[in-house]
Amino acid sequence: MYYTYILKCNDGTLYTGITTEIERRVKEHNGEFSGGAKYTRARKPVVVVYYKEFPSRAEASKEEYRIKQLTKKEKQKLISAKTC
Repeated sequence: MYYTYILKCNDGTLYTGITTEIERRVKEHNGEFSGGAKYTRARKPVVVVYYKEFPSRAEASKEEYRIKQLTKKEKQKLISAKTC
């Protein structure tokens, strides 16, 4: 399984990505494990505010791309419609 997720950063910005293990990935973003994104390093701590499961990487990537095209307001609407 793959997940498309949105993180809320300490500065209020949103970060979107994909992973096979959400808990591990959040720990990476928060610096507990190596491998977090450069964007989130300076914006810790981060918390998961949205995620959706997909059977394939291709489908998760398509959703990641779609979400990244949204405005912040549209992303917030998506988040409020499905709370983790």
